[in-house]
Amino acid sequence: MQNGRFSNLAGFAALVLAASNQPMAAWADEDTRWLTPTMINARAHMFDPALNYLTFQHMDQMFATRTVAAGGDIWQLPAKLISIEGDYTLGERTVGLEEALEATAANALVVVKDGNIVFESYRNGSDENTRFLTFSVAKSYVSTLIGLALADGAIKSLDDQVIDYLPETKGSGYEGATIRDLLRMRSGVDWLEVYEFGGDTQLTTVHDNSLVAYKYRWCDYAANESKPGPNKPGVVFNYATLDTSVLGCILERAVGKTGAEYMSEKLWKPAGMETDAYWIMDGPDSVGREFYGAGLSATARDHARFGLMFLNGGVANGKQVVPADWVKEATVPDDGYEPTGPGEDFGYQYQWWTFPDTDAYAAMGLHHQFIYIDPASNVVIVKASHTDQPVGRDEENIEFFKQIIARVSE
Repeated sequence: MQNGRFSNLAGFAALVLAASNQPMAAWADEDTRWLTPTMINARAHMFDPALNYLTFQHMDQMFATRTVAAGGDIWQLPAKLISIEGDYTLGERTVGLEEALEATAANALVVVKDGNIVFESYRNGSDENTRFLTFSVAKSYVSTLIGLALADGAIKSLDDQVIDYLPETKGSGYEGATIRDLLRMRSGVDWLEVYEFGGDTQLTTVHDNSLVAYKYRWCDYAANESKPGPNKPGVVFNYATLDTSVLGCILERAVGKTGAEYMSEKLWKPAGMETDAYWIMDGPDSVGREFYGAGLSATARDHARFGLMFLNGGVANGKQVVPADWVKEATVPDDGYEPTGPGEDFGYQYQWWTFPDTDAYAAMGLHHQFIYIDPASNVVIVKASHTDQPVGRDEENIEFFKQIIARVSE
């Protein structure tokens, strides 16, 4: 699925510090607080394995942000706690619950069964009010917002082309691709998703210039620098955070609002989320946009509400918030789309991962973040993690979840 390795950032820190020497006059006065050498260096080191347990909890102190406001009508989740103590198998090891949480680098774990919180654990200084950055879990939220805009009529069809909403992408790698192609990660754009932070891969170059140095926006790169890849749109799965960033910019253009505003109005408030969420931005206040590909921070409980809403067919807090047909279309793999390719383990529908031979599906993010939804057992599991490596342990976590599900289903 997502490939890459973690690189030493020491050399890169010096490189991005040079970006802070650009003239400040081009920025609004309130922007300069995000452009000091200290702030640029902090963003460059956000993945440091010794400290990411902490940085992932405090991204609003390192990035410009936009708030997704919650409302006053909170969706109450009753607590009916169940002990899940016991032995767990992680690879070839058998460990107790606390050791399993430590071994899988858990910051938080919330388990919902039959609409009730049956287990909740917060670690490493976090609590129920902590808003965790959960990286590509955000992609499933962006997909949902696209579905809501489609239901509103702001987006006419998923088969509309990207250039219909973003004419500035004409002549770029996105010309010819449809919204549906992007939802499926089959845009055909030349993109290599390799997590080598501090290196010079395509993804990390955009990350470094956009999220760290605040030189340009993700969608600016899509419009001005992206190129067609070797495959036509709609043909081959190629996981691309850039695709989701473009989906977010299509959403903005279609609804005439920021993503955060639309999300608050159409999702966060109607669903009865308990706490304001926020998006980290790919630039300072006056020019930044929500980092749609991986920038949403929310509490574990609110992530659980989102997962439970999908488990309930789009119903949250007693209301049909997301159309039931969208929930099915977005999460049930179409024929030929699971797995994503020969030799791959998982499928991918509309920015949701799916699992062959089961009706389970999940939002998953870098450094092993999860909203895991298992309709067969009526369970939602949310896990916020801080692993030292960005990828490579999805199967381990999913096996852990299956063992938890077995305990809460006894």
